[in-house]
Amino acid sequence: MNNRHEVLERCLAPALRRALSRAPVVVLTGARQTGKTTLAREILGRGRKYVSLDDVEMADRAEREPDTLLDSQVPLTIDEVQRSPGLLLAIKRRVDRKRVAGQFLLTGSSNLALLGRVSESLAGRAVYKTLMPMTCSERAGGGACGPWGVLVESPERLRGKRVRSMDWRDAALAGGLPPAALARDRETRVEWLDGYVKTYLERDLQMLSTIERLADFRRLLRITALRTGRLMNQSDMARDAGLAQPTAHRYLDLLEASYLLQRLPAYAVNRTKRLIKAPRLFLSDTGLACFLAGLHAAGQIAESDMAGFILENVVLGDLLAWRETLTPAPEVLYWRTTAGKEVDFVIESEGRLTPVEVKATKRPRLDDTGGLNAFLDEYPDAAAHGLLIHTGEVIEPMSSRIWAIPLALALGVAGDTEA
Repeated sequence: MNNRHEVLERCLAPALRRALSRAPVVVLTGARQTGKTTLAREILGRGRKYVSLDDVEMADRAEREPDTLLDSQVPLTIDEVQRSPGLLLAIKRRVDRKRVAGQFLLTGSSNLALLGRVSESLAGRAVYKTLMPMTCSERAGGGACGPWGVLVESPERLRGKRVRSMDWRDAALAGGLPPAALARDRETRVEWLDGYVKTYLERDLQMLSTIERLADFRRLLRITALRTGRLMNQSDMARDAGLAQPTAHRYLDLLEASYLLQRLPAYAVNRTKRLIKAPRLFLSDTGLACFLAGLHAAGQIAESDMAGFILENVVLGDLLAWRETLTPAPEVLYWRTTAGKEVDFVIESEGRLTPVEVKATKRPRLDDTGGLNAFLDEYPDAAAHGLLIHTGEVIEPMSSRIWAIPLALALGVAGDTEA
């Protein structure tokens, strides 16, 4: 919801509607304050009864009288369902007695707290979707993510378009957590993000696991932000944070469980190797990453050695939001060889590979395509073309296999006009 109290459509809404038309239980998860309650209650709420277990009295009823709480003539939406394990068992019993599509929409802010219990109680009965932070298009009222499906299948369909460029640094600072992304000014955004971190540390995190020293955890959180986009080395991160490796490992798992951390796996033909190779590290929200890294203005980002990684994080956020809208969901990975060849992202969709390189330049050059060419040479049968995302205004072929794509177009905020 924005400052004018308008409800903004989310790109995940159509996928959730489809899931509710097929499955008896749909589970909507994501980081706190991504807009799950607004999506579940305002956008998907027509014809549904809404119950929030954030209400202490309602949570108590859910534990003491779960079957009574579930008695309803209309489908139920239950917010923060992880607060009542007993209610999940009651939902399981009800679904087993009578399977009705869209019977229950459940939301929660923690993968560890929610899915660990839901997977036991609702195995084979539920569809799971994750609400990512708002995309640039969603913030602008477009209710979408970028046209990645077209870019993966046939970018030539967009040839000849000239688009309005965007200030990606402002987009990065805004991020996608609605209260910060739609804030009236920088001070409001920074104050909200500061409160968000404190609330996460003091409330949500303690629900997941006991944290002995919050100061240590916050230091690791800041180190994570400063390493946005880099290869994940838990030993180095533990050393820099002054933590024992097992403790740092547990804290990083908690960040991932609460959807604040994204580990981007490495692409390899052998899927087992993807699990072994070091992932790249990103925070789910660029606004939070910039805040934790002490970057509060566009000029600070431009002068920072993090600029390229933050731009990649902007693109990754849109890719992950797009991924959640599809079934089966594409994989988003990165590629790097021992010889140093690399591409920022690899989209794997139904056997097709699309390498994506992101450059903070308005005039992409052939020298920028080295990693893309190396990938296309390595996987000629699976990868038909590569994408070079740049900050300029023109979509054009760089070669017979590589397309230069303006960032604004890739993020669905182009405002395109004919060239």
